[in-house]
Amino acid sequence: MEISDVAEIERVVDLVRRECELMQYAARQLMLNVPVALTEALSNAILYGNADDPSKTVRVRARVDDMVLIVDVTDEGPGFDINECTTDPTTPDHLEREDGRGLFLMRKLMDSVERFEGSPGNIVRLTLRRAS
Repeated sequence: MEISDVAEIERVVDLVRRECELMQYAARQLMLNVPVALTEALSNAILYGNADDPSKTVRVRARVDDMVLIVDVTDEGPGFDINECTTDPTTPDHLEREDGRGLFLMRKLMDSVERFEGSPGNIVRLTLRRAS
């Protein structure tokens, strides 16, 4: 599916969360991990990757089975270094900042968060193994 507006994020998150629910993912994963990490990935792609340009789209591809959720979020942005852009918001110099928490949260809530070069743009892959 494709989106270009932050107002569409909730609909996409709900679709993915419902698929995870059908595969009997744990309640914590359904209520916290999936919605928070996916919301952050989508909002980053729209606001930063695509510079909130409504003519650009974010593509979302999700694969859910009874073992793992893999979501690829692709934007049309110039790229970024995922490690350099991930800051720890709990350090004293970042406590007062309102930005810079998205990648940190995604990495805490998912089993892995990877970034790849897309054509065009970036692909951020979120992977979550189903909890038993």
